[in-house]
Amino acid sequence: MAVLRHLLLALTLVIIPAAPALIGAALVISPGVANAQQPPSAPDYTRWDGVATRATNAIENQRASTSALESLRNELAEWRSAFSGAQGVNSNAIATLEAQLRALGAAPADGDPAEAPGVAAQRTSLNQQLSNLRAPVTKAELAYSEADEMIKSIDRLIRERQTEELLQRGPSPLNPVNWTAGLNALATTFTAIRTEIGVSFSAPDNQSDAMTRLLLTVLLTLVGLVLMVRGRFWTQFLMRIVRPQAAVSARWMLSFVMSLGDVVIPFLGLLIVIKAFQISGTLATQSNTFLEILKISVLIFLVSRWAALRCFPRGDEDRLPLDLAPEQRRAGRLYGGALGLVIGVAHLFHQLGESNSWSTEARVVVLFPILVIAGLLLSRLARLLSLHTRASGDGAKVEAGEDSYRNRLARFLSKVLIGVAVISPVLAAFGYYKAAINLMMPSLLSLLLLAALLILQGVITEIYRLVARDREGASDELTPMLAGFVMVLASLPVFALIWGARVADLSEMWVTFKRGITLGDLTISPTIFLTLAIVFAVGFAITRLLQGTLKNSLLPKTRMETGARDAIVSGVGYIGIFLAALIAVTSAGIDLSSLAIVAGALSVGIGFGLQNIVSNFVSGIILLIERPISQGDWIEVNGQHGTVREISVRSTRIETFDRSDLIIPNSDLVSGTVTNYTKGSTVGRMIVKVGVAYGTDTRWVEGILSEIARAHPMVLMNPEPTILFKTIGSDAFEFEVRAILRDVNWIMNVTSDVNHEIAKRFADEGIEMPYQQRDIWLRNPETLTSGRGGASPPASSAPRAQTGDGGHPEGVPQRAEDGGDAGGDGR
Repeated sequence: MAVLRHLLLALTLVIIPAAPALIGAALVISPGVANAQQPPSAPDYTRWDGVATRATNAIENQRASTSALESLRNELAEWRSAFSGAQGVNSNAIATLEAQLRALGAAPADGDPAEAPGVAAQRTSLNQQLSNLRAPVTKAELAYSEADEMIKSIDRLIRERQTEELLQRGPSPLNPVNWTAGLNALATTFTAIRTEIGVSFSAPDNQSDAMTRLLLTVLLTLVGLVLMVRGRFWTQFLMRIVRPQAAVSARWMLSFVMSLGDVVIPFLGLLIVIKAFQISGTLATQSNTFLEILKISVLIFLVSRWAALRCFPRGDEDRLPLDLAPEQRRAGRLYGGALGLVIGVAHLFHQLGESNSWSTEARVVVLFPILVIAGLLLSRLARLLSLHTRASGDGAKVEAGEDSYRNRLARFLSKVLIGVAVISPVLAAFGYYKAAINLMMPSLLSLLLLAALLILQGVITEIYRLVARDREGASDELTPMLAGFVMVLASLPVFALIWGARVADLSEMWVTFKRGITLGDLTISPTIFLTLAIVFAVGFAITRLLQGTLKNSLLPKTRMETGARDAIVSGVGYIGIFLAALIAVTSAGIDLSSLAIVAGALSVGIGFGLQNIVSNFVSGIILLIERPISQGDWIEVNGQHGTVREISVRSTRIETFDRSDLIIPNSDLVSGTVTNYTKGSTVGRMIVKVGVAYGTDTRWVEGILSEIARAHPMVLMNPEPTILFKTIGSDAFEFEVRAILRDVNWIMNVTSDVNHEIAKRFADEGIEMPYQQRDIWLRNPETLTSGRGGASPPASSAPRAQTGDGGHPEGVPQRAEDGGDAGGDGR
């Protein structure tokens, strides 16, 4: 329960910023750590031999108490830290000698010609110096290993003792024989406190001092009682004034800070009352101890009640941590406050038992009713948590297996709490008192810590909404989610301490973390990782800065094309990132030679699996170097026309004329056929086809078309536009207008303008536009009337029907189409 007190105090420091000044005196430093023999800055191996011998005997005999083992472990940890620092001694001199030996090269092998005597002597001297410098390093490494193994042995021994103690069966609280011990322990403790106060007050000197300070004592007591009774109501009144319903984030944050008065003001009142009793001079040793324990117990209750008020608020309909109805939130506030009271009472009785040396029977009998009540309250809170998951979840989604992760976690937590509420009292009833306490109390503390995390997540969300100026949807963005995730990770050590982990276990994990992970000859430590990340980040930033300078300042002042400038900027980016990664790996001291064999084995499989990606990557480099296409070019690939917008390493993005993006792998552009309409120049040719009716003067038409082409401003006069009389078609005389445009990107607009002008001039000049003509010939036309019973028409009746004059002059032969009995489709 001492760990319980420290953990609750740490939790209070997390939740209440104003609490450290009030409860800092309650933190107690373990005497074993303070009194441990500190090693010198440079290891004294003579002293270390004595410490090692003492630790070896303690581990082998296993007779030392757990507290003595903890003190010994702390001393060994200090020595291990000193040995770790000693391993870096002479590092600069060793590096210098190793560099000199590398400069001399490898010693000649057997059978090779001997090296010069001077070189051999120098090599021998350098090796001797290197051995002398490495000797203290090797000694420190050996001592470090010895201390580390002793620490691990002590940790194993302490864990074994804790396990045995946890599974040890003791007296049952249901046995009536043990009830007398519990009642007698309570009566004896409170009788001793009352007697001590009475004896102290009856002393003449104390009575005179009390009467002298009576006015101050009464005044402080009244002030403290008023703060304890009315402080909460004053806080709630101020909160209602500051923050109305549906308040903005700024008012919400102000009201949250004011809500801390629910804890600070009553606790301050309690401290004032305790100070009044101390001033009166009526307190003695046991009464002072009782008040110190009571102070922590009241603080536990106040923090738990405040957390319940924040998790189950009266208002805040738009910011509810849990999706519950008003009556359910009212029940949650009641259960949460009662559970805090139960934890505070349990802490009070446990500490009284420790200070007054209660028997095991007495502790079991006194704490068993508290376990039962805590189990009932815990089951009620678990039911509210289950109601929250039902209210916030969608039944259809739950059945389909698409329920949110948060709801599934809350549902699992509610089931775990119900199990704890049942199992813990049952274990205590059967005599497993230690197991019951170590199951119930960590569960209650974990629930309180989860409530604190839920409250802090709401605070982070409101801070982000305040920064984002209450932008709608800001609470669901990535930043508050990541902040909450980091907060949960930071709380993991606290959860570990709650569930029985020792501070030494966490410190050992931290030492292992700082030491790093070894993979073969490669060691990855936080220092190496941070160095790698920082150097790469700096190199990446410099690369981006250089790219921006080239793109916006230097390259625009040159005569280079846009595509060439973009290619240079992209190439600088790729080279800069590669160099940044290489420099980061070198600066971190990572030796990749040990991974060469593994990389060589994996490269074959990677090559087969990523051959398309590698092909596109190489093709992208070729495109950037050769620049067959550039950004802004109008190209045609696989029948798709568009403008090149971006050339990256893997693919090229083309914007089509209907404003859709076409992503083409670079290998298709390198190995396939690509038409570039604007490569090197935007000058291009336009062809407009025109047809006129038979009989039209062709020279006349040619002159009109030439005038129209020359008049357009986008048409170049060198070379001049050309009018071609292409062919005498089946339906018309066909002409082509061929002109060179100064910017081929405008070809569609120019074509439209020319067609508009041709239609207008032809209409003004009376030139007839042709249309398709067809003659229909009927074979056996008498069959058309035979079905109606009429006589067949005479042979002289028109055996030939012709539709449309077609604009054909006489003598022009007509086309005949053979069909069946009735031929032709009207065309």
